[in-house]
Amino acid sequence: EVQLVESGGGLVQPGGSLRLSCAASGFTVSRGCMGWFRQAPGKEREGVAHISSSGFIYYGEFVRGRFTISRDNDKNTVYLQMNSLKAEDSATYYCAAARASNCSGRAIRGDGMNYWGKGTLVTISS
Repeated sequence: EVQLVESGGGLVQPGGSLRLSCAASGFTVSRGCMGWFRQAPGKEREGVAHISSSGFIYYGEFVRGRFTISRDNDKNTVYLQMNSLKAEDSATYYCAAARASNCSGRAIRGDGMNYWGKGTLVTISS
């Protein structure tokens, strides 16, 4: 059974930083496309960042150099370092995995991801 468990969410002031973690079991993060998505209340889900098995990285346009996705193969964990956080970054952040090694357009949109975590809530507020 594949499990993706997110952690690291919380309340932070605007301009602050958070690092989200996604610990995987039953799935090897280095063999597939791993992604972070987010969804705010009343808004559509959007892709935040993805990393392919070869290390190719994609970011949503809104990231603009503020976030960094990384992977620790030994720990089988994917991270999302988020800096310069804004109120509009507030959302539930989800980790997802695709069995495909490359991150296709469908994967980046979310349709092509095979497994999802339950999410971690990020709130940016003063």
